[in-house]
Amino acid sequence: MLMMPATPVYFRQMPQSAQRGASLIVVLLILIVVSILGVGGAQIALMAERGSRNDRDMQMAWQAAEAALIDAELDLTTPASSASSPARGSIFGMTIVGTPPRNVQAEKVNIVNFTTTCGTKTDVNANGQSTWGLCSLPATGKPAWLTANFESTGNSATTVEFGRFTGRTFAAGALGAQPVQAPRYVIEAIPDEGAASRDKTAPELNYVYRVTSMGFGPRVDIQAVVQMVYRN
Repeated sequence: MLMMPATPVYFRQMPQSAQRGASLIVVLLILIVVSILGVGGAQIALMAERGSRNDRDMQMAWQAAEAALIDAELDLTTPASSASSPARGSIFGMTIVGTPPRNVQAEKVNIVNFTTTCGTKTDVNANGQSTWGLCSLPATGKPAWLTANFESTGNSATTVEFGRFTGRTFAAGALGAQPVQAPRYVIEAIPDEGAASRDKTAPELNYVYRVTSMGFGPRVDIQAVVQMVYRN
C-alpha cells in the first residue's frame, strides 16, 4: 500500500500588540489633576475661613473702640454728684447736678489739668480729681494720641481704661471670642480757634476735646483706633 507523505501544516502566529502602559499613564494624569483641584479647593476654603476670622476680629476691635468713645463721652458729660465729690465733672466744665442757675463761666474747661505728657493712674490735681489721660496739645511734635501707648495697663499708663470714671463694665480677657483687654482712650484739649467768631463776648479761649480710643481683638496686636471731636 502506497502511503502518501503527510502535508505539513503551518500555523501562522499572530503578532502580539506592544504593551506600552498608555492606560496607566492616563489614569495617573487624571489622579494628579484631581489631586491638584482638591488641594486648591482646600486652600481656597482655608483662605476664606481665615479671612472671615480676621474680619470678625477686626469688627470686635472696632466695636470695642466705639464703646470706649461712648465711655469717654460719658466721662466728659457726667457732672459731679456733689460739691465734695472729687469727680472729673468740673475739669470739663460740668456743674454740679441740681445747682441752678447755670454758671457759664464755671462750665469752661479747666485747662491746667491737661499736660503734654498726659496724666497717669495716680495723678490728681489740688482738688483730688484724677487727671488720668488728660492731654494738652504740644506746641511742636506729635500730638498725644500718636505717642500714647494704648497697650500699657500699669500705673504709668497714660490711657484710661474703659469704665474707670463711669462705673461701666466691659467683658474682656476671657476665653473665646472676646477682646483680649478692655479698650482705652485719651482726651486732648484743643483750642477752639473758631469760638471767637461764634461768641464775640467770650472772655477767654474756649476748647474742644479730641478723644482717641483703641479697641483690641482676641490678640493684642489686633487693634482698631477711632477718634471724635467733642464740643461741650
